[in-house]
Amino acid sequence: MGIFEDILLNARSAVDCVGRKAGNVIDISKLKLAAADLRSELVQKYQILGRIVYEEQTSEKNYDKTKQELIEKIKELKIHLESVNDLIESTKHRIKCSSCGSYNAKGAVFCSKCGEKLETEENTAEHMSPDDVIDFTEDNFEDDDLL
Repeated sequence: MGIFEDILLNARSAVDCVGRKAGNVIDISKLKLAAADLRSELVQKYQILGRIVYEEQTSEKNYDKTKQELIEKIKELKIHLESVNDLIESTKHRIKCSSCGSYNAKGAVFCSKCGEKLETEENTAEHMSPDDVIDFTEDNFEDDDLL
């Protein structure tokens, strides 16, 4: 009966490992979708800003307040996109170089791009879970054109 218990234990272990890997792939996919939504929102805000600047230059109208609101929204979107991209790389078990910003394998001691010594501490408590990122994105950046 010992062999059958070993086989069952190994099968359960394999299923657990596959489940964790599949969950990781799903999390990364959700994060990539959130990043794509944020990039799309950024493009839209840039287009609106461009139209406003053009309109302002070709007419006597002043859109300073609207431009400033759009610039603040763009800054907020860019910060959020950067945090989502950092979370994607963290989920892929990669770390970001504090000097040049490139991503390296988790176990690396030095940056593969600039050679700077990498930080060994992981700040995983700062990151949101993929579901929190999706919820945050849907709550804060959906159909908000400012115009």
